[in-house]
Amino acid sequence: MKPNRHRRKRKCLHCGQLYRPDPRTADRQRHCSAPACQRASKAWRQRRWRQQPQNRDYFRGPDQVARVRAWRQRHPGYWRKRPRPPVALQDDCPAQPVAAQPDAGRLAGGALQDDCLRQPPLLLGLIAQLTGSALQDDIASTIRRMQACGQRILGMGPGIELSKGDGHDPQTPVVSTTSPPHS
Repeated sequence: MKPNRHRRKRKCLHCGQLYRPDPRTADRQRHCSAPACQRASKAWRQRRWRQQPQNRDYFRGPDQVARVRAWRQRHPGYWRKRPRPPVALQDDCPAQPVAAQPDAGRLAGGALQDDCLRQPPLLLGLIAQLTGSALQDDIASTIRRMQACGQRILGMGPGIELSKGDGHDPQTPVVSTTSPPHS
């Protein structure tokens, strides 16, 4: 195999710019690779082909009319507009209106850093061990979930109104501390 040394540049017959021909077709290539020059190259090749004596009447005469008619009979409906295939590989999902929802409450207060720094190290270590994550974001979301669960247990959750005469004292523990009488 010969090394790819200095290939000689050629002048494009269409635009006149110098180009390096493709080594595989260098003996036949007369146009550069610009799209306009490629279109001109195709037109030039077709003109050259039609000028040859055996090709001059290729598209004329009774033999060619019969050839085209036979082809059209073998390929019915070729020229008709065909439905285009769907663009996506899934069914079309029409847009559904979204109902406006009222604001459920206020934003969670404090920064993530503040939430984690306010907790005792023992609690942070326990949550990190339980969740398997020491990331502040994971610890903070776990703390919020645990706090909401505790508030629900104590009846202190958001939206729960405590009235004075219902017998519930938020200070009173849920589990009774009195021990059962021994027999």
